[in-house]
Amino acid sequence: MRLYVNIDHVATIREARQTDEPDPVQAAAAAERAGADGITVHLREDRRHIQDADVKALARSVRTVLNLELGAHEEIVRLATRILPFQATLVPEKRQEITTEGGLALRKGDRRLSRAIEKLMDAGIRVSLFIDPSLKTIDVARELGVPAVEIHTGRYARSWQRSDVALKELRRAAVHAKQIGLAVHAGHGLTYQNVQPVAAIPEIEELNIGHSIVSNAVFWGMEDAVRRMVQLVRR
Repeated sequence: MRLYVNIDHVATIREARQTDEPDPVQAAAAAERAGADGITVHLREDRRHIQDADVKALARSVRTVLNLELGAHEEIVRLATRILPFQATLVPEKRQEITTEGGLALRKGDRRLSRAIEKLMDAGIRVSLFIDPSLKTIDVARELGVPAVEIHTGRYARSWQRSDVALKELRRAAVHAKQIGLAVHAGHGLTYQNVQPVAAIPEIEELNIGHSIVSNAVFWGMEDAVRRMVQLVRR
């Protein structure tokens, strides 16, 4: 199981004061020292946290791999093809949302998304699609030609203490995606308390976790926060 640490909210703290600290590059380095397998950042169209300069600096400094989350915006896709992260994860974006609320609504005829996938893959970037745990959506992702999907774990994160329905849904989705040849990633809302049942799904090979790690880094420090999550996902 790989753990990619999302450091968006290190930049959120910095942007609250429009200053130069805390530095996402330093946060990424600390996460890598603690055992992270990769670093994830989301360059949003409204630049609410991570900035273009952050992505460029991370592309130079990250020693593991960089996973760039982005919407299918032509400007950001073009930036990705210049920076060349190891992986680009295409996600839905709404300017008014606090955080990503669900997976991409995939349609076979979505020219904008298809063009973004084509440009990224032509540049040699591995492409993943952030989607809900729907078998039909997974089938469409496969038809779009991507090698990987990231399954949205938000419903599970909201309901895991009351019901195991969402966990069963994640398991079904992961098995189906793996069976049709897709690499399976997962993330959104995962914490130190709820991550282990998802990490135990054998078809899932990568987790993307950010908010919980950065939140607890306030008390534990970044390296310790990442180290504790690494221990949980690899048990």
